[in-house]
Amino acid sequence: MRITAIEHQPRKRRYEVQIDFMLGLTLSPEVFATSGLRVGQEITLERATALEELQARHFAMSSAMRLLAYRPRSEKEMRAALQRKGVKAPLMAETMTRLKETRLLDDAEFARSYVDQRDRSSPRSKRLLRAELRSKGVDGGAIERPLEAVDEADAAYRAACKRARSLVGQAHPDFQRRLGDFLLRRGFGYDTSREVMNRLWGELRAESPTEIDSFAQ
Repeated sequence: MRITAIEHQPRKRRYEVQIDFMLGLTLSPEVFATSGLRVGQEITLERATALEELQARHFAMSSAMRLLAYRPRSEKEMRAALQRKGVKAPLMAETMTRLKETRLLDDAEFARSYVDQRDRSSPRSKRLLRAELRSKGVDGGAIERPLEAVDEADAAYRAACKRARSLVGQAHPDFQRRLGDFLLRRGFGYDTSREVMNRLWGELRAESPTEIDSFAQ
């Protein structure tokens, strides 16, 4: 077999390699750069097959790296994303092993990062965080340690502050109901929610007593 044409397609970031005037190989620039292929070169079936396998490995790993560059992933999320991209089972196992060996994929670290990010940007209860992590395939052992650092009372207060200010002017029962529903959606229990609602009502009343008192009944 002989290479009869090589077409570089910059927009698609690939090289099309024709063998005996037929489309033979589609290679990424990275794989092509290491292949040493040139027009007129003889190529065996074994060599072509090896390049196809190398390209498949490169595609799987580069796809995983792009996914991780966007945001951290659990093992379950990564496996599902690579399946959608067409990565087959044997190569999937190899890619997942490589990612874990290099600690690019680590459910314990993912859980720690997930809890920290949620607590900073959108505080919620331990119960809800636990459920979210389980839905992402993280097991209990990796979940519980980062949850130990979560202060539910503080998280509920931080979650409710902005919402409470949007409710200034509401009658006290409406304030309690709407803020309580909000905290319930964030997974907080009744006792924690009640304490936070009373605290925020008192703080808002201290800041704007006339406005709050006029709607207190």
